[in-house]
Amino acid sequence: MKLLDVLNGQTVFPPPVWMMRQAGRYLPEYRQTRQKAGGFLDLCYNPDLAVEVTLQPIRRFGFDAAILFSDILVVPHALGRDVRFEEGVGPRLTPLKQDEVDSLDASRFHERLAPVYETVRLLRSELPAQTALIGFCGAPWTVATYMIAGRGTPDQAPARLFGHSFPDVLQRLLDTLADYSSEYLIRQIEAGADAVQIFDSWAGVLDEASFHNWCTRPVARIVQKVRERFPQVPIIGFPRGAGAYYANYRTETGVTALGLDWTVSWLQARELQAKGPVQGNLDPMRLLAGGKALSEGVEAILEQLGGGPLIFNLGHGITPETPITHVEAMVRQIRESKR
Repeated sequence: MKLLDVLNGQTVFPPPVWMMRQAGRYLPEYRQTRQKAGGFLDLCYNPDLAVEVTLQPIRRFGFDAAILFSDILVVPHALGRDVRFEEGVGPRLTPLKQDEVDSLDASRFHERLAPVYETVRLLRSELPAQTALIGFCGAPWTVATYMIAGRGTPDQAPARLFGHSFPDVLQRLLDTLADYSSEYLIRQIEAGADAVQIFDSWAGVLDEASFHNWCTRPVARIVQKVRERFPQVPIIGFPRGAGAYYANYRTETGVTALGLDWTVSWLQARELQAKGPVQGNLDPMRLLAGGKALSEGVEAILEQLGGGPLIFNLGHGITPETPITHVEAMVRQIRESKR
């Protein structure tokens, strides 16, 4: 598998390619399947339908990796928290109170997540042999921000205030999420995942000390626990917006590869790549715009990072409005590229 070769430190050109949120609303077949499922969580917990939507972008574009279709908030849901997805609004949770952190209900954690594990098993049997299967979880900090605020906010101020006001309580929450997320990833690997990714979508809102305590340390805890069980399985860390903290994040967490957002400079990206594989980092707006903006963005990544271990991806998830023809053009340009 090309993706696993890169994660093992090899340079492959053209590089393997996949996209975050590649199974999603920009695909008409996804929209049709989601209608069959009813609610979004119903789709996540229906193995047959979750397999179908995971396979849809593989059939269309021949990506080098499929990523399990699910959501980062299935972990708090499995810990007994109320999670719902409102159409056109996004996730909504009952905000977690300070005195509720130590009473999360993990009694049915794996039972609630059993459909996800079944989805992974089915996917591994149905995917082409050369297509890697990526499992994933949300990083404890990002998951905690939604649990505390009950929704996404522009700068996650409610979670930051909670952490500064009750640091010991937040640390216990992050440790709990790290421990159960580790178990979640281990079960995905047992079911057939070839690699896993940890999404920290809100890492970029933290100051240096908070980034270390709330982002890096919990992810390091996950990596350690997963490696104790599966030392050879690659782990991709994606601390979006980490900026100057990317290098320390790699060193302190021990992740195999770094997912880069589109704001990372070429100088920094090459320095990070010199220490190990990187993934990214096309601006999703270039993909949405298409044409010259897209082709120049793809060319720059291949020119700047194609000489080392690179997984081509976006710097964050594809937007629902992105034309399918733009994705086809991106994949074609990558696959036809010459050194």
